[in-house]
Amino acid sequence: MHISSLYRRRLIPAEHTLLKDDVIVFLDDEVLITKWKTLKPKTEFTHGCSCYFLNRGIKVSKIYRGDGSLLHWYCDIVEYSYHEEEASLTVTDLLADVIISPDGRMKVVDLDELAEAAERGLITKEQLTSCLRNLNQLLTLVYQGRFDRLQARLDELGL
Repeated sequence: MHISSLYRRRLIPAEHTLLKDDVIVFLDDEVLITKWKTLKPKTEFTHGCSCYFLNRGIKVSKIYRGDGSLLHWYCDIVEYSYHEEEASLTVTDLLADVIISPDGRMKVVDLDELAEAAERGLITKEQLTSCLRNLNQLLTLVYQGRFDRLQARLDELGL
């Protein structure tokens, strides 16, 4: 697979954004790794790196403050659509997220948005089912103390 364009699609709010400034650091059949700066200025964080697990429906991002210190890990449950003719990958955010702080505390967030998307018909039954299954797999890894397996792909590259 070759990727020349990477897009982020959100359901709430509805948007489809070309991630034109993201830098692809690594790509194989299992993962896409990027580093990036925030699209819009933020006070809490300025940059990060992401590992898109292409066969798991998970994107794990390492979020950094402006001073380079780790703010947290942010895990999105996503769906991937590869368009071979354009060599583009669209990553659809399926709304459920997990935030893991450096001290290991974890929060599951945006399940209210997932419910709203289901109520408003913004997400298909298949996407909802996939989202819940992938969220469960991610939480199981975290609960079993194996989140480091997902962190390792970014750490190995010094990101």
